[in-house]
Amino acid sequence: MAQFKIYGRDAVLRPLRPRLSDTVHAAAVDVMGLPATKRFHRFFPMSAEDFPTPEGRSEKYTVIEVLMFTGRSVATKKAFYQRLYRDFAEHLSIEAIDLEITIVETPRHDWGIRGQAGDELALTYRVEH
Repeated sequence: MAQFKIYGRDAVLRPLRPRLSDTVHAAAVDVMGLPATKRFHRFFPMSAEDFPTPEGRSEKYTVIEVLMFTGRSVATKKAFYQRLYRDFAEHLSIEAIDLEITIVETPRHDWGIRGQAGDELALTYRVEH
């Protein structure tokens, strides 16, 4: 289980939303082992006033927050970052300097999903990588 929150400037994020979702999803499936049928993406397009650009970044500055179960190795998470940096540059013309990624991990028992605690679910995929 993973949920992705994607923040950016409205004028940049809205036109890229479908391709951005595809790019994030491909990396999550290929690197983190998420099922192809699981796409939990939320987009937060904002005005320049509500999403200021840090010094040295462009109007394409994008923030991705990933909330997921604990269990993936540091190597897997680093491979995920590198895949996103590469694919954002290649497919979306968003360079690494303009992409910030944060992963927040929580134990499965801290999730409520489909009417039960996450640690009681029978998953169809492996979390530990």
